[in-house]
Amino acid sequence: MVKKMNDSKISKKDNIKLAVSIVLWISALILSAAARLLSSFAQWYSTHIYPLWVGSIGRLMGYFPFSVSEMLLYLLLIGSVIWIAGRIVRKTGRRSLYSGFLDLFLLAAVLCFLYVVNCGINYQRESFSSSSGIRTEEYSSEELEEACIWLTGEIAGLSGKVERGEDGGMELNIPAEENAVKAMKGLSQEYPELTGYFPKPKELVNSCILSIQNLTGVYSPFTIEANYNGDVQDYVIPFTACHELSHLRGFMQEQEANFIAFLACSKSGEDAFAYSGYLSGWIQCMNVLYKTDYDAWKEVRGTLSPEAEADLRLNREFWAKYDGAIAEVSNKVNDTYLKANGQKDGVKSYNRMVDLIVAYYHSEVR
Repeated sequence: MVKKMNDSKISKKDNIKLAVSIVLWISALILSAAARLLSSFAQWYSTHIYPLWVGSIGRLMGYFPFSVSEMLLYLLLIGSVIWIAGRIVRKTGRRSLYSGFLDLFLLAAVLCFLYVVNCGINYQRESFSSSSGIRTEEYSSEELEEACIWLTGEIAGLSGKVERGEDGGMELNIPAEENAVKAMKGLSQEYPELTGYFPKPKELVNSCILSIQNLTGVYSPFTIEANYNGDVQDYVIPFTACHELSHLRGFMQEQEANFIAFLACSKSGEDAFAYSGYLSGWIQCMNVLYKTDYDAWKEVRGTLSPEAEADLRLNREFWAKYDGAIAEVSNKVNDTYLKANGQKDGVKSYNRMVDLIVAYYHSEVR
């Protein structure tokens, strides 16, 4: 009699897990389809509903001094090993295996649903360039060269003002987290579409996780956190922190997050942040100029300040340690992910910030 009651209880629990999983999968599918088919829905959601999650879940996660998503990853890995080992040792039967499968099915459903509501829908929203009025147009190599010369000049004016270590690299002597939030809040006064709550970005405890994937930062839609790689060169950190915070305002397109980070850093009023923004933008713009007009690139390249040269050298040396199969696979996965979310250029979309910088320079700066 006792055995039958236990079996009945387990069966009811499994049915609940199956029902909840199906509801979450269907909800995620419907929301994704609505966002892709109805741009007005994606825009409404990203400006009215998503900010509620950032202001609640994101705020809650912000009370933890560490990356909750990173800790959950470790717990998931440990739990998976224990779960598999337990079933091997106990030689569980079909019902237990079925229940275990439902656990995995439910976990996948929860993660998929969280991804859609905290990230996926936002890919279909109105672009930052459209809402801000900074429109990209066809530009000549001469116009690109002019933007590169401007960036080079800004770097020259800042490279001697930032703190530097014995190796010549920039040292970030101000808190990255607080100043990244300050920079984004300051930019939101000029661009209202960025207005909202910004939790502090967090350095991963084990940044090597990102380094081996050739990543400087990552946005976690499961905990609504902006995480950054603390092992990279210091000049990269301010730009990365602001880039990830841009995602928390619903701007998921990588080229736009890059451009927002560029603006936030350059307008921050902090030399280290401004230097980070200008040098990061310079690298992207110069990469494009190299392909379009090598002679112009060579001429501009020769005028970069010696201090900035040290940062570029140290950055190359850092990433050279992580070149390999894992980085290549990670790059391909990221490329596929971006294309699946409507960024047809894949990882090349990161470089599309150049279009926005050139447009911004010729419309706002020159």
